[in-house]
Amino acid sequence: MQDNKDSMTAAERRASNGLASIYGLRMLGLFIILPIFAIYAQHLPGGDSRLLIGIALGAYGLTQAILQIPAGWLSDRYGRKPVIYGSLVLFALGSFIAASADNIYLIILGRVVQGAGALNAAVMALTADLTREEVRTKAMAMIGITIGITFSISMVLSPMLNNVIGVPGIFALTGVLALLAIGVVKFVIPDPAITRFHSDTQASWSHFAEVLRNRDLLRLDFGIFSLHAILMSVFMQVPFVMQKDGLELAHHWYIYLPVMLVAFVLMVPPIIIAEKKAKMKQIFMLAIFLAMCAQALLMFAQNSLWGVAAALLVFFTAFNVLEATLPSMISKIAPLAAKGTAMGVYSSVQFLGAFFGAAAGGALLQYVGGNSVFVFAIVLLLLWLAVASTMQPPAAVSTKLYHLSSMNEAAAVELQKRLAQVQGVREVMVIAAENIACLKVDMQGFDKDAVEKLVTKGA
Repeated sequence: MQDNKDSMTAAERRASNGLASIYGLRMLGLFIILPIFAIYAQHLPGGDSRLLIGIALGAYGLTQAILQIPAGWLSDRYGRKPVIYGSLVLFALGSFIAASADNIYLIILGRVVQGAGALNAAVMALTADLTREEVRTKAMAMIGITIGITFSISMVLSPMLNNVIGVPGIFALTGVLALLAIGVVKFVIPDPAITRFHSDTQASWSHFAEVLRNRDLLRLDFGIFSLHAILMSVFMQVPFVMQKDGLELAHHWYIYLPVMLVAFVLMVPPIIIAEKKAKMKQIFMLAIFLAMCAQALLMFAQNSLWGVAAALLVFFTAFNVLEATLPSMISKIAPLAAKGTAMGVYSSVQFLGAFFGAAAGGALLQYVGGNSVFVFAIVLLLLWLAVASTMQPPAAVSTKLYHLSSMNEAAAVELQKRLAQVQGVREVMVIAAENIACLKVDMQGFDKDAVEKLVTKGA
């Protein structure tokens, strides 16, 4: 019986796969120009300014950071799918503006409009609407895995596609795919029977102060800001480094393909150790240190393609580990009632970091010189290492969601009291209005059967 509860239905699989593809497509359109854009943009009117190139590369992050949480709130009021449709149309419009641009300023406009198509929060909310609590974590994991795979694929596809259709063609292609995605949302993804607020996935205005006062959450927010700032700054300089070392832009995938494949494999053991052996902080700190070493190697070995490849392998292995562990740590540290808000702030700060890193990288290249980008990354990573060293190791806990039958507030309070007394339960939140029980439990020693018995009885 429990196996059926923990397994997705056909409708849930279809919804999760469809929404993961929409999310992945959106991220593909943002990632795919990273390895090639700086080299392309320098030949445009206005492209002699590295600062403007950096702003163009990261402009989507600014509007995405500003609009994604409000877009989630709009989806509560006007429906998930209408907001997703509007976001996809905006993203397609921005892509077509960038595709037709004959100067750097129009590309900046296109990237700003692309970022305004902020569908992330609405997609997460629709995922919650279409999945039962027992399988929602799986659905969210599918989206997370899709983002990681999309990023790796975009690094390899980008130079190949550039050789065939050029950067304008890539922008146009992402615009067409965004429009086709509207059909996927309409005809493949089911309409939710009920649209309601979900505390575990959506940001609530009432919890912002609590999230912004939590020092451990702020440390993690600083981390994701720094990580994506460094990622964007890397792509302001590394394409030029590889070109200077004699590798034509069309062949940059010779480096990216093996690097991404091996980094994807190398990330797995540290993540398993972090989660299963409760070594999260140690692995986290090690990954930051390795990312810093990679930046130093990029600076000192930049005249060798082998050196650049080795540095990128170390960097992307560390990057993948940090990308996977940071959301997990947010989930472990955030209070249950504020988890959706904590993730919303985290995601917004991530995109803000992308804008800052690209703009800062461009400014440094414009006014200081090439190695300043690597120095910038090393300093930011040193600062992150210092910030991360002061945090408490996150508890070895996981989050469990259970669907409840309808109950009044008094029954919900009583159930919450009983669940809190079960062995291995660290925190409980029972929300009668959402018909859910959300528990933060020890990964070892949690009495699963006792919880399921209480949840089945209702109180």
